[in-house]
Amino acid sequence: MSTIILNGLAFSLPLLAMALSGIFSERSGVTNLAVEGFQGFGAFCGAFIALVLQQSMKGSDVPYYVALIISFVGGALFALIHALMCIRFKANQVISGVVINIFAMALTAYFTKYLNLAVFGASSDKFVLNIAPKVFGLYTFEYIIVAVVAVAWFVMYKTTFGMYLRACGDNPQAVDAAGVNVAKIRYIAVSLGGGFAGLGGICYAYSISSNFSSNIYSGYGYLAIAALIFGNWNVMPTLFACFLFGFARSAGYQIVQIAELPSSYQDLIMILPYVLTLIMLIFFSKKTHAPRALGVSYDKGSR
Repeated sequence: MSTIILNGLAFSLPLLAMALSGIFSERSGVTNLAVEGFQGFGAFCGAFIALVLQQSMKGSDVPYYVALIISFVGGALFALIHALMCIRFKANQVISGVVINIFAMALTAYFTKYLNLAVFGASSDKFVLNIAPKVFGLYTFEYIIVAVVAVAWFVMYKTTFGMYLRACGDNPQAVDAAGVNVAKIRYIAVSLGGGFAGLGGICYAYSISSNFSSNIYSGYGYLAIAALIFGNWNVMPTLFACFLFGFARSAGYQIVQIAELPSSYQDLIMILPYVLTLIMLIFFSKKTHAPRALGVSYDKGSR
């Protein structure tokens, strides 16, 4: 049971960080299907810098912590592309998100191979990382994500900025009438969302695979979007949805090991969170309520 809990948390908490990406963006009114791309590009940036630092700081945990910061910044900056397309140019927000996911995958795949050869002299399509350090059986990034989620919850529900952000997703005209720049709030929200996704991505790279490669794009971004929808675009209910997905995945792996089933069954277990998503859609889809202005480009002249 302890193994199921520990492995479940290691999967659930990075997923929650990625779900925060969608919550911040969509509560501001910008549809965010680009979570997968944000997490991949952010993880790429962090993994590359970590690998560079590992060359001169062998045995140190500094590259790991720097990677977390760089991944957040990289994801935040990359998210500005989506923000610019949706807010400034009023592009279709769904199409923008999907295209950014494809763009991020192609871009990082190319530069991973290129940088490995040009910088490290190795022909490889992945950045090999160390395992993240642990404290009391938990990865240190799990404690960091809990702290980040706590801060994000406080910002969302207990600050003036959070109030404006939520209002932008429900009634941007009222926000504008109050003298607040709707576009600015949305830019910040989408950028912060990119940062959260990048953080989640590098945590997966440091735990599940111990490397950055195209495997980082494994549908986790879409799973995070499903979690936030089931959580009704609120932080705490989304946390429980992420736990459900994470523990289902870890319990499946444990069952395969206990039953001594062939390793091929482990690949089958990976679909459990997605099967749960389909089942939950049947029961909960009618009970969710998206922000009223979600996906609607705001035109100041239409007030």
